[in-house]
Amino acid sequence: MKVVIFCGGQGLRLRDYSENVPKPMVPVGSRPILWHMMKYYAHYGHKDFILCLGYRADAVKDYFLNYNECMNNDFVLSRGGQNVKTLSSDISDWNITFCDTGANTLIGQRLVKVKEHLGNDERFMCNYADSVIDLPLPTYLDFATKQDKIASFMSVRPSTSFHVVQAGADGMVNAIKPAQDLDLWVNGGYFVLKREIFDHIRPGEELVNQPFERLIKMGQLATYKHNGFWACMDTFKEKMVLDEMVAKENAPWMVWTRPETAEVKSA
Repeated sequence: MKVVIFCGGQGLRLRDYSENVPKPMVPVGSRPILWHMMKYYAHYGHKDFILCLGYRADAVKDYFLNYNECMNNDFVLSRGGQNVKTLSSDISDWNITFCDTGANTLIGQRLVKVKEHLGNDERFMCNYADSVIDLPLPTYLDFATKQDKIASFMSVRPSTSFHVVQAGADGMVNAIKPAQDLDLWVNGGYFVLKREIFDHIRPGEELVNQPFERLIKMGQLATYKHNGFWACMDTFKEKMVLDEMVAKENAPWMVWTRPETAEVKSA
C-alpha cells in the first residue's frame, strides 16, 4: 500500500531551531522526523512513498540523494577504504517519489496533485510529516478494511496540560477540568483513504474541512481511537522532548528497534 506524506510545511513555530530547515527535515535525534515516519511504515512492509514537497523541497531531495548508508548503519571497511560492506540497510529497498506540489498549497490540493502516482490501488495511506506513533499499523489497517469507508483516520487524546472550561454567557464557570481527564479526541493525522476521496475534494479545498464534512453526512468517515503513544512536533520544546526520548533509548515510536517484533511484510 502506497504512503503519501505531506512535506510542505515551513515549521514556523520551530524557528527557534532554524529558519531554513523545512519541518519534515528537523532532526529527532540524529535523523529527520520524516525519516522516522518512513522507517515506521517500512517496518510494517510499506515502502512505496510519495512525498508532497513544498517549502525547501531541495532540502528533502538533497537528503535522500546523498543518503549514505554507512553513516547510519554498521559496516566493514577493507583494503584501506577501497571496499565498504554495509551490515544493514535503511532505505535501499524504499521506492520514493518526489513531487513538488507548491510552497503554499493546501493539503487537499497537494493530494490531488499526486493522484497520478497512486496507480490503481484501491486504498492508500497518508499523513502529515510532523508526528510519531507506536500504533500497531496492521491493527489499524484491519480496522479500516472492515469499516470499508471512503476515509478513516486515527484519533488520539490531546497531549496538552490545558484545562477545558465550561461557562455560561454571564461568564460564570460551571466546570474546569484537565483536557486529558475528559473524553476528548483529536485528529492524529494518520489516514487510510479510498480512491473515491478525489470525488469529494473540490478545487481550493483542504482535506479534512469540507470533504470530511461531506463524508460524515454520507456515513463514509470512520476513526480508530488510539490510546497509546502519539506525539506531534510543532514547537522547539516538543522537539527537545523527542530528542531526550531518543537519547534515553525510550522512544516508543521506534518499533523497528524492538527485538521482540519482527518486520511485517505487506500483502
